[in-house]
Amino acid sequence: MVFSIALRVVGERGTAEEVAQDVFVQLHKSGEGLESAEHVRFWLRRVAVHRATDALRRRASRPESWAEEWVEEKQEAPMQTLSSLMMGARLEELLLGLPETMRVAVTLRYQEEMAPEEIAAVLEQPVATVKSNLQRGLKMLRRKAAVTMKEYVREQV
Repeated sequence: MVFSIALRVVGERGTAEEVAQDVFVQLHKSGEGLESAEHVRFWLRRVAVHRATDALRRRASRPESWAEEWVEEKQEAPMQTLSSLMMGARLEELLLGLPETMRVAVTLRYQEEMAPEEIAAVLEQPVATVKSNLQRGLKMLRRKAAVTMKEYVREQV
């Protein structure tokens, strides 16, 4: 869960691994105050988002190409067809194209299946802000997908 959140936020496998490692090191150092499994899960999500966001901001001055890594990651699943692999890679690229706040909200909502109230608690934002980021992020994804993924839509019909 921690690595997956970090990967979706930063978009790079190596950086996501570093973020996940940092999160678990911090858990080891300060995990004594966590009372239950649910509390640990909440804490891990929150710290993973914050660490990934920090890594993303640090890296902002030196942009890198992520497309090769996403395609490589998707090709590890042998049961998927090439078309679905390409569509998945394209969706990942579209997700990475969202502004940071929208990308984090969409990732937590649809990957981690968190309710807007839970996301608001993790991100320390008002629920209305989270809902707004979700709505705008999904709208932006739909518009981009309608333009850039027409060939996938036609294949399925």
